[in-house]
Amino acid sequence: MTSRTRAIVFSLTAPVVVFAIVGGLLGRVIAREDTYQHLKIFDDVVSLISSNYVEPVSLDKVMRGAMNGLADSLDADSAYLSVDEVKQVEAGTPLAPGDVGIELTRQYYLRIISTRENSPAAKAGLRTGDYLRAINDLPTRDMSVWQGIRALRGATGSKVKLTLFRNNQADPHDVELTREVLPISDVSGRMAASGVGYVRVQSIGARTVDQVKTQIADVTKNGATKLIVDVRRTSTGSYDQGIALARLFVAKGTLAMREAKGAPSRETIVSNTGDGAITAPVILLVDTGTSGAAELFASALSGNQRADLVGEHTIGRAGIQKLIRLPDGSGLWLTTMRYLTPAGTPLHEKGLAPTVGVEIPDVEFGQPAPAGDPALDKALERFAEKKAA
Repeated sequence: MTSRTRAIVFSLTAPVVVFAIVGGLLGRVIAREDTYQHLKIFDDVVSLISSNYVEPVSLDKVMRGAMNGLADSLDADSAYLSVDEVKQVEAGTPLAPGDVGIELTRQYYLRIISTRENSPAAKAGLRTGDYLRAINDLPTRDMSVWQGIRALRGATGSKVKLTLFRNNQADPHDVELTREVLPISDVSGRMAASGVGYVRVQSIGARTVDQVKTQIADVTKNGATKLIVDVRRTSTGSYDQGIALARLFVAKGTLAMREAKGAPSRETIVSNTGDGAITAPVILLVDTGTSGAAELFASALSGNQRADLVGEHTIGRAGIQKLIRLPDGSGLWLTTMRYLTPAGTPLHEKGLAPTVGVEIPDVEFGQPAPAGDPALDKALERFAEKKAA
């Protein structure tokens, strides 16, 4: 490798060295011998690629791929950001108003966590677990969640083309969705059975606590003495809003714990005087689309024996990201803090196991969902079993 190429490699690998130094965030210390060994191997790999690859190599492209790979190996929400993307974060550039109602994670490709009810995505039949192979013909294989969310947004009334596949289907499907402005929060309620009220929390926002209070008051007037709260496919909202919702149901106890790299101790979030205004027995409906604020809410109630969880294992998305700027202007969107359950066990990337599991049938793309609601039926059975006992 020529001296000029070495200089280029050094300038491009500088962010990686900084990554390792900041690397207390990765659980490493730069002085450790194994870290030096990894950096030496990395330098050797870049040198070998430059010297031996059959075609001329863009070292800038190689380094971008390496940085993406470093971040991608952490968790689904961590990402390497380009210089332009860092400028967007620092400027506080808001997301475009037009939305299709999809929340994303990463699993080889971008994957759908949930679709909002009555959103363009839901109306088109998109479901939790669907893989997005491309957005507007741009492959998602190397696209971060941060980038994917922004690729889905746009001007109200504009269209976005999604190429997706479901389960083990070999043939992808193209779907064109029209972006629209979606409501921030939506809570509804009804009687599910004699004495059992059903409250659907579609998303969690600033008004959700008041909306839930209103809906529970309504079903209580209609004779409800037990409650089923449905947070399936609920994945929007801040963690603080999820904790605020939990305070309605938990009078005394630890609601969650929070830990950050380098912090001397965990932060414990506990109930306050006046919490726990809702005392009726509760069952929560959860699934793999229960994420973020809703997952923290479910963890608080389950961990304090205020609710059974009925449905599927939740996804485990309870981390907080922040921007770490690199010397060349690019940056790391890195998970630096995570939430734990009230018992102190990891929630982020682990999720919550249901008290009563419910197998949800697969639906082929383009086919209607089967009639009925197995999870809701199982929740009603659970209440009946407890009454009989």
